[in-house]
Amino acid sequence: QVELVESGGGLVQPGGSLRLSCTVSGSRMTNFGTMGWYHQAPGKEREQVAEMTGATTRYSDSVLGRFTISRDFARDGAKSILYLEMRNLTPEDTGLYYCNAQGTNYLRGRDFWGQGTQVTVSS
Repeated sequence: QVELVESGGGLVQPGGSLRLSCTVSGSRMTNFGTMGWYHQAPGKEREQVAEMTGATTRYSDSVLGRFTISRDFARDGAKSILYLEMRNLTPEDTGLYYCNAQGTNYLRGRDFWGQGTQVTVSS
C-alpha cells in the first residue's frame, strides 16, 4: 500500500526557512512519474508550488527562487523522500503543504496524496 507522509512544518518568522519532507513507502520512487508539492492557504484552493519529473523541476511564480524541490531515492530498504526546501518565507506562504505523487508502471493512473503538514509564517 502506497503511503505519503509529510513532516517538517511548523511556526517560523518571516524571512526564515523550513525543509519539508515527504516519506514515500509502499513502492519504489521509480514507480512514480511527476511528484510535487501543493500549498493550500487558509480559505483558498490548493495550488501546486513545485513539481519534479525525472530531473526536471518547475515552480510557481510565487515561490520561484525561494523554494527547491528534490528527492532521495531509497537505498537498501530505506524509504524514499521528497523534499521542499523553503527559504525567505513570507506570511503568504502560510498554510497546509501536501505532497503528491502520480503513479506510473503498475501504478499508472493513480494519484497519491499525503495528509499535509502545516506551515505558519508569523512574527
